[in-house]
Amino acid sequence: METKVITAHVPRPLAEKVDALAARLERPRGWIVKQALSAWVDMEEERRRMTLEALADVDVGAIIDHRVVQEWADSLDSEKSLPAPL
Repeated sequence: METKVITAHVPRPLAEKVDALAARLERPRGWIVKQALSAWVDMEEERRRMTLEALADVDVGAIIDHRVVQEWADSLDSEKSLPAPL
């Protein structure tokens, strides 16, 4: 796989944590950074996918009224909780 160097300034305490983690795992610092960056990018892509899915639901009216959700949430502390809204 072709690679590209990316340079970033990070706070010294974070860099020291990365160095300590690399030493503990016996891995290069670049490997640690690559793993962390990959995980973050995956998380952001999933967040975007879920946001677009939610907006599509709103567009077709597949929503639950806030009042109904609030009543359900309030009932969770009571003796007789309401069923989760669908």
